Amino acid sequence: MKHRPRKRFGQNFLVDSSVIDRIVDAISPQPGDHLVEVGPGQGALTRQLAGSGAQLTLIEIDRDLSAALAADPALSEVRLINADVLKVNWQDLARGRPIRLVGNLPYNISTPLLFHALASADLITDMHFMLQQEVVQRMAAPPGSKAFGRLSVMLQYRCRVESLFRVPPGAFRPVPKVDSAVVRLRPRSADQCQARNEALLDQVVSAAFAQRRKTLRNSLRSLLSADQITQLDIDPSARPETLEVTDFVTLADALADQSPD
Repeated sequence: MKHRPRKRFGQNFLVDSSVIDRIVDAISPQPGDHLVEVGPGQGALTRQLAGSGAQLTLIEIDRDLSAALAADPALSEVRLINADVLKVNWQDLARGRPIRLVGNLPYNISTPLLFHALASADLITDMHFMLQQEVVQRMAAPPGSKAFGRLSVMLQYRCRVESLFRVPPGAFRPVPKVDSAVVRLRPRSADQCQARNEALLDQVVSAAFAQRRKTLRNSLRSLLSADQITQLDIDPSARPETLEVTDFVTLADALADQSPD
């Protein structure tokens, strides 16, 4: 029976073989890798990955799609988990081995999923995701650009983010109303640009971008004074999109210094 895409799961299935080939080339799966595909859908990318020699685990929330994948002889060696990926325990999934995440992510859960994965970044080698192009642009945006914001800072703090290529709407069925893009994320090691208190980093970044046209002097006034910001060699009259990720870490560490343990 033909599967009817479900809007509540944000299902748009990739059908363009040339795009699938480009994604597989970008991932470059190797024997011995443990790949985890999020939202395999009807298995277009899955079958290519299954033939690579890598160990493959699938996480699919849709029971009908899970049943179809489980019945596919080409996927008999694949581990299949019928679950909500936002509730997956990455530690249990990894089983002591590093994992590589891949997937065509539903737009409605893309940002929560990214942060859910990055909470266990020490288990993850890299991630290759297809997302709404506008989201990828914000993820990879450099300081000084209009797209640079909270998502840019918090992801680039944790990862090296690389936008790989655009995917047109016609590559999917049903056809979405937006362009997509493939992005690569590689988690940074713990000794690279490490904030002493990541909760305070999130607080500083959220406050700075809450009203992005405000200067740091105004947006951070409840956290740090203009004099304190100046002492950090950061201009309090600057707007948040002009700062480097390391500047936000510096601001967060200064806030940590004045916060009670």
